[in-house]
Amino acid sequence: MHLVKKVSKELGLTYKELGEAIGYSEGNLRRSVSKNQLSGQLKKAIELYLEIVKLREKEERIKKSKELIVTLLEDI
Repeated sequence: MHLVKKVSKELGLTYKELGEAIGYSEGNLRRSVSKNQLSGQLKKAIELYLEIVKLREKEERIKKSKELIVTLLEDI
C-alpha cells in the first residue's frame, strides 16, 4: 500500500488534511498515489509528521500520568 494512503487511513485523515499537516496539496498527494510514486521529500515529510504525532501522544500520556501522581500525592 502506498505510504500516503496508509498514513491517511492509519490517522483517519483525508488527503487534504494530511497535505495541510505536511505542507503538500491534496492534488500532489493524489498524484503520488495514482502514479505509485513517492519522492524522498514527501516520504521524509510524512515520516516527520508521524514522529510528531507519536510525540504528542506520548506527551499526553505523560501529562495524564503526572496528574494522576499529583492526585495520589495529595491523598497521602
